[in-house]
Amino acid sequence: MSKNLYTEDSIRSLDWKEHIRLRPGMYIGKMGDGSSQDDGIYILLKEVIDNSIDEFVMGNGKSIDISIKDNKVTVRDFGRGIPLGKLIDCVSKINTGAKYDSKVFKKSVGLNGVGTKAVNALSSYFNIKSIRDGKSKSVEFTRGSLDLDEKIISNSSRKGTKIVFIPDNQIFGNYRFLDEYVEKMVLNYCYLNTGLTINYNSNKFFSNNGLLDLLKDNIDSDTLYPIIHLRGNDIEVAITHIKNKYTEQYFSFVNGQHTIQGGTHQNSFRQAIVKTIREFFGKNYDANDVRQSISAAVSIKVMDPVFESQTKTKLGSTEIEPNGITINSFINDFIKSNLDNFLHKNSETAKSIQNKILQAENERKAMSGIKKLAKERAKKASIHNKKLRDCRVHYNDLNKEDRLDSTIFITEGDSASGSITKTRNINTQAVFSLRGKPLNSFGLSKKIVYENEEFNLLQSALNIENGIDELRYNKIVIATDADVDGMHIRLLILTFFLQFFSDLVKNGHVFILQTPLFRVRNKKTTIYCYSEQEKQNAIEKIGKNFEITRFKGLGEISPNEFKNFIGKDMRLDPVIINKETSIDDVLNYYMGKNTSDRQEFIINNLKIEESLN
Repeated sequence: MSKNLYTEDSIRSLDWKEHIRLRPGMYIGKMGDGSSQDDGIYILLKEVIDNSIDEFVMGNGKSIDISIKDNKVTVRDFGRGIPLGKLIDCVSKINTGAKYDSKVFKKSVGLNGVGTKAVNALSSYFNIKSIRDGKSKSVEFTRGSLDLDEKIISNSSRKGTKIVFIPDNQIFGNYRFLDEYVEKMVLNYCYLNTGLTINYNSNKFFSNNGLLDLLKDNIDSDTLYPIIHLRGNDIEVAITHIKNKYTEQYFSFVNGQHTIQGGTHQNSFRQAIVKTIREFFGKNYDANDVRQSISAAVSIKVMDPVFESQTKTKLGSTEIEPNGITINSFINDFIKSNLDNFLHKNSETAKSIQNKILQAENERKAMSGIKKLAKERAKKASIHNKKLRDCRVHYNDLNKEDRLDSTIFITEGDSASGSITKTRNINTQAVFSLRGKPLNSFGLSKKIVYENEEFNLLQSALNIENGIDELRYNKIVIATDADVDGMHIRLLILTFFLQFFSDLVKNGHVFILQTPLFRVRNKKTTIYCYSEQEKQNAIEKIGKNFEITRFKGLGEISPNEFKNFIGKDMRLDPVIINKETSIDDVLNYYMGKNTSDRQEFIINNLKIEESLN
């Protein structure tokens, strides 16, 4: 008899929490350790906050308290509170929620009955408490299983909902919440909901001017003219152009959801700006010249929006509401009317925009010959590009399930690139090898991107010549030695990105690979250490008869060992530019002429390593 019988007994039905835990990517995108802003732990946080935001939008509660300590997350709002009799259902029964009633939650941001269930199932601890009509009820879960169902009691506290959860390390591994990412998320909520105050770890966040504040806080260079800020029913936009910038930058939102990957609304917005400016000046300007160095934000509200994934990072809807006006027409009509009126009333701004377009046009024509040669060179190299060992799955492969894992390592030297190439995951990990220290691009024009073969090939490998919309790798990892030369190479690569492709950094795509500095072992145990403190802890753990190896470079780590450092436990440090930081100032300080400030810093912080043991 065949061992592979297919009978009624072969059919298994998973309960709600089993399905979420078995296929978490269907609900939160990807796992990650918190080093990327789209990692699952931030999606869990967002889903909880979204429900509180919906209460604010409906006019209930003007503040939200959030705290994260030792990976325990607490979110408290002051809305109406979940009806006590439905508390368990709302967090443990799929497709249960009030947001199916579009009359109540016409343009909400929640997941219509899925969000908090996913948080519950993927948390090692989950507690929800609702305070409503002078009464309260609390329930507690472990990995989605009900542990505690408290009776309804009297409670005179302010009404609202409080959720406490700890993401499950069985799912997320050794994770961490980065304040920079959480604060960015919190600020976006405030920009999109003026009048809302969010208290995060004792810091207060709010916005009085919406998207105008967002652009001000995210622009790190001088603008050519004051930010244009336009508001209408279900739409808000902010637009300006940046000095000494070559790329476009957009912040787009739908119903308060940050659509990092854009979508139909962002495409329509870009098209509408070009069309309106062409018609205003009566000139058929090249679209790229119009949009070069633009920094803009758009927020719209859509009834029953359709996103291209569960994590809602890209809008797929084509209509503002079912059987209603198209998103394209809605945005185009608004921009046509309001931006055109603004430019007629503000002639100086209109003049600044036209001068910028003409400047971009002249630069494009001057570079056309160089670009042509560079493209021919890149085309030839792409046939057999020795610098790039490509992978099979790319970030812009929208139909690939593991596209978010696509990574490119930028290395220097044959030994380092060889170790990574031999041990990488060929499906999702690519390697780009530099032949030595790259050129210091600080202060140079964008011509250098095309004149320098290495820079041009890197640009081509990443597919970022026309912006990051078609970026081929989600993570760009700089993998250099942890010595002075390695640090210098890191700075040179980062200078290139920040100078010409700052959106890669601003959108959380650039990382530094951590590799161990030491190996501490005896005959039974081997421990890899990433710092002096970890080395000392390892020595204490192993005890007598230990051996210490100091890794001076990536090439000294054997491929068999290296596979442990670029696998599921890979340690990455994200490159983050804070809103208080000016890219121009940072580049001038580190890569400009030897300033007295930098010399003084080096002298004051110079340390000599006396012993390796």
